[in-house]
Amino acid sequence: MSRLPILFALSLIGAAPPPSTAVSTLAADSEARWVPFDLTPGNQIRFTVAINGVAATAILDTGVSASVISRSFAATYRMRVQPRGNASAIGGNVAIGWTPTQNIAFGGMVRHGGGITVTALPAIATGSTHPVDVLVGHDLIDAYAIDIDFEGMRFRLLKSGQLPFRGTSAPLSIAANQNVYVTEAVLGGRRLTPMVVDTGDGSSITLSQESFRAARVVGLPTTTTIAYGLGGPLVTDLAIVPSLTIGKLTASNVEIRVERRGGFSQQIGAAGRIGSGFLQHYRVLLDPAAGHVVFGPTSQTGMPPMRSTSGILVATETARLRVLHVMRGSPAEATGWRAGDLICAIDGTPVPTDYSGSEISSWSIGSPGRVVQLSGCDGTERRLKLGNFY
Repeated sequence: MSRLPILFALSLIGAAPPPSTAVSTLAADSEARWVPFDLTPGNQIRFTVAINGVAATAILDTGVSASVISRSFAATYRMRVQPRGNASAIGGNVAIGWTPTQNIAFGGMVRHGGGITVTALPAIATGSTHPVDVLVGHDLIDAYAIDIDFEGMRFRLLKSGQLPFRGTSAPLSIAANQNVYVTEAVLGGRRLTPMVVDTGDGSSITLSQESFRAARVVGLPTTTTIAYGLGGPLVTDLAIVPSLTIGKLTASNVEIRVERRGGFSQQIGAAGRIGSGFLQHYRVLLDPAAGHVVFGPTSQTGMPPMRSTSGILVATETARLRVLHVMRGSPAEATGWRAGDLICAIDGTPVPTDYSGSEISSWSIGSPGRVVQLSGCDGTERRLKLGNFY
């Protein structure tokens, strides 16, 4: 069921592994070896990968400078972890290690030898109840083209240079200093570069404060939202811009999140990030070796972004909702809602176990003017009138 998602992002920079003798091969029939996936509550591509022959839950994440496994996975399978210092992540720095691997396989790709970065992968970074085991980053995939079919919920690895569908292109390369996928965008007539193409970021478009100010897009009503990364939570500003251009593609009514000064994008020298919240409106071919990303039209292309009309962003807990953030200028802020408040029923209906996929979850983006009865877990009853505020 539709609901306003909270941003969850798994970007990790500075996690480059030591020199490796790993050998990666792509099967001759790789184009037929589609990898099925689902989307986490945070909009990330989740699928199954084999690490040393063991099935593991992975996120396809072009925003990590080297692939990562979780400390818990490494501990469970007794992998030897060597400390490697710290890396930059959304929300702060995280401690990392490194461990050798025998093989890593998914779709038509198998890599023998080499190793993988190790760090903690908390469940909150995907919005899921259970954490993932692996982040599949550029070191495993950048020699190939990735064809992501969001409508079919599947992707595949192809030899670079193939064009499996028609679409609109934009430049794409691997940043030499950060080892992530990068392109460029234009907002308000201002060229923004580099823009990290980050499939591990569940948002649409995120900009550094400096980039957003340089674009001089005036008169936009703005609010706030909350983001969760490997380094923890952070608050960003939020607006919807009339248009944004990426290469030859022009998109309308695009949700923009603006980091505060010193945010992750500024730290890594990027103008911002293009996340899966934007990419999932298209069929996408990422082919850095060929120098382009291709956007193919789908039934979701041109769909307007969801807007909160309540201003309440929540996390699902057992039989209740916990308020994580109250958006600036919202009906919720005006009526005294605070982070940490607990909701146990909506319009008299108890919060169900499957809240995220239930009909009841759409209340927070309901029609302006609707009045929602929210029952606190302490027995209090509050009425909230929904309305537009950004």
